[in-house]
Amino acid sequence: MSRLLYESSVSYKGYLIIPFVFGKADNYEIYSYKLLAEIGDKSKFHKTENPAGIYGSTISNIIDIAKEHIDQKSDFVSYSDSFKSRYIYRHNLIIVSQQEGKYFYDHYPPELLNNIAAPKLFKSEYECLSWIRQGLNGQYTRLRTR
Repeated sequence: MSRLLYESSVSYKGYLIIPFVFGKADNYEIYSYKLLAEIGDKSKFHKTENPAGIYGSTISNIIDIAKEHIDQKSDFVSYSDSFKSRYIYRHNLIIVSQQEGKYFYDHYPPELLNNIAAPKLFKSEYECLSWIRQGLNGQYTRLRTR
């Protein structure tokens, strides 16, 4: 599998649809997708790969396929957008959330939906994003001494 195309992701009814290039046939790309659910593991589709079992020839095509599957089979529907504060930095997906005046984040690397965020709270979205960016730029790496 190639990297997840977070920059082409779409938030839809409580899910984040994340396309990726599944493979190639005759120099044409075949697209698939993965899902993140707003409610996490409480949804049977959280972190699943292509639960519809149908592939697409373009990113917009696979997004439409995913939306149709969500419309028909979803185990919940949300009309709020928990994924609205999402950012892509160096092909990493960062989702910033706020609860009771504190900010925190989820961090997904380019190749898999495995949240690698540090358990840290911030006073603002800006502080949160700055800290993440510094970490991804290597400013928080520890030096080993001998």
